[in-house]
Amino acid sequence: MTDNLAATDDEAPVWRVDVDALTFRPSGHRGLCMVHRHAFRTLLRRYPSPEDCAAYFRDHREVFQAAASAKLVRASVAADANFHLTSRDVARAM
Repeated sequence: MTDNLAATDDEAPVWRVDVDALTFRPSGHRGLCMVHRHAFRTLLRRYPSPEDCAAYFRDHREVFQAAASAKLVRASVAADANFHLTSRDVARAM
């Protein structure tokens, strides 16, 4: 995980200090998906570090991909648009 660089694919989550969020590129989507630290705080039930967020993402990568895919369809997100996942989006996919 690198800091403040653009994510190139779903294999390389990136922590963005400017928005306090982990970003990744969902499979088959040209835009980025962002998951704010507050969403991870709800999921982890504690205030996480960027490293904690990245570890949780890696451990649940398939869930995040499923949540992103569902939101893309549900919200009719454009193919190249960036979007956010909430803790509720992730919880729905678990």
